[in-house]
Amino acid sequence: MAMDKPNTILIVDDDTAHRTMLRTLIGGWGYAIEDADDGAVAIDKVQDRYYDLVLMDVRMVKVSGLEALEKIKAYNPAIPIIIMTAFSSVETAVDALKKGAHDYLTKPLDFDKLKITIERSMEHTRLKEENRLLKESLGQHFDRRNIIGRSAAMTKLLETVAQVAPSEATVLIDGDSGTGKELIAGAIHFNSHRKSGPFIKLNCAAITETLLESELFGHEKGAFTGAERRKEGRFSQAHGGSLFLDEVSEMPLTMQVKLLRVLQEREFSRVGGENTIQVDVRMIAATNKNLPELISKGEFREDLYYRLNVVGLAIPPLKDRQEDIPLLAQHFLEVFAARNHKDIKGYTPGAMDHLIRHAWPGNVRELMNAVERSVVLSQSDFLSEKDFAIIPTAGTNQQDPTPGNANTPTATDGVTPLEEVERATILNTLEATGGNKSEAARRLGITRKTLHKKLKAYGVMK
Repeated sequence: MAMDKPNTILIVDDDTAHRTMLRTLIGGWGYAIEDADDGAVAIDKVQDRYYDLVLMDVRMVKVSGLEALEKIKAYNPAIPIIIMTAFSSVETAVDALKKGAHDYLTKPLDFDKLKITIERSMEHTRLKEENRLLKESLGQHFDRRNIIGRSAAMTKLLETVAQVAPSEATVLIDGDSGTGKELIAGAIHFNSHRKSGPFIKLNCAAITETLLESELFGHEKGAFTGAERRKEGRFSQAHGGSLFLDEVSEMPLTMQVKLLRVLQEREFSRVGGENTIQVDVRMIAATNKNLPELISKGEFREDLYYRLNVVGLAIPPLKDRQEDIPLLAQHFLEVFAARNHKDIKGYTPGAMDHLIRHAWPGNVRELMNAVERSVVLSQSDFLSEKDFAIIPTAGTNQQDPTPGNANTPTATDGVTPLEEVERATILNTLEATGGNKSEAARRLGITRKTLHKKLKAYGVMK
């Protein structure tokens, strides 16, 4: 029986001894090897034949590795390129990732890490054909994980999720609050090879800076006041599965450095511990803020951004997928009617038209809350437009109410002002959580900082 043809790697390094050593080492792992002593030679070789991977040094006499990287990617964007550098500066690594490098390694090379990095890069290439086939069979085999939508925007997003899910790529999900970033993260995990492993979630904004390190990495007994026993962190809990970090933009810079190290080294130590713990976790992160803008302000690390944003997914706001509103509204109606033991059959035409025309600045979460409130308060078989009285009617100004605005609901209109509804909701949620502000913020879908600001405005806290 014929043997499978081995994958071919092009090694590019102007250091003859180092190049020879790599040729022997990597060839011993079962790969076919070719080499080049300069970036210019590498560019010519890539144009002459196909390579499964390029392993290239940065500093070379004629054409540097970064220059060659750009030209090779321009010729064939599909070739995975791993950059080697003796200078472990953030700037060089970030520049390489910006120009399309699949990964980078620092000299002197860790041979175990080199082998793992090559294998992951090869796996990335092998998955491309599988991803294409998966995209074609999306409707038959893709697990939507309760994601509802048939609009063009959501269909395109789910097709991309289907392509990304089987890979090991780190994913950054971008979307406004309430768009369903956690659902998309779940779809990535449960359509991956890790679906039988744990799916662990953490909202970075809901944890104080002093506790975040312990939440992520765990701590040893006695590591700090109150640490009465060893605690496993989220990374340990997610071993063999996926870790979803929501609102990653709220992570302090000191923690960003530690997160970057785990992503690079795949190892960490518990707070107060000395032992190094190896971890196998796929990272999925989400944000509702503009990270490049935060980078320019010095509030988010650029190297961490490129590590997280291997694949970026943007979730469209609800106003850009109006076709999905009737589906979502009916789903929420059925869920909340059953939960509250109500026999509500549907919506009147006027109510549905009202929902479709509303801008939904709070996105799917706002729609869900509006339907739940209406289900609880309605005494009819069908939800009508009056059941959504706190939502501005179609065609009205939907900006924040201001004095003198003719569209501002008042007590004399028979409608509860929006500020009072919000205040009651926040205070009731805080009471339901026994005063736990982190849990209240999580349930409300806002950050602790926003909750504190609201409570100060209400005179509840100083």
